[in-house]
Amino acid sequence: MGNLNPQILSSVEAMQQATMTSSVIKQSGAGKAYQSISQSTAIAVQDAADNLRNISNMGAVAMGVAMSQMLATGDVKTFSPIIEQANTMISNSAANFTAIGQGASAILKDFSVGD
Repeated sequence: MGNLNPQILSSVEAMQQATMTSSVIKQSGAGKAYQSISQSTAIAVQDAADNLRNISNMGAVAMGVAMSQMLATGDVKTFSPIIEQANTMISNSAANFTAIGQGASAILKDFSVGD
């Protein structure tokens, strides 16, 4: 190491201090963990949105078929509960989406970023 220019050696030491100290490593690790948690919660919210969309489509189809049968037969007593159940299914899915979104937000808010 005696052959190295002192300015170069000083620059290398400064770089090591800036990138390899325990506080920098901890901060970097916390940042990477936060990014991973952010991605996981985003995927959970996307999955919940997909579920809501699918349930909404199924509910709309069920309501459409029940309404069609009700209009064709005049049998309101048989088909009204189907429409009500489809609406309940959609409402429950929307509530589930909201709960997942709020849970994901709370996780991110409470997660330490290494400050």
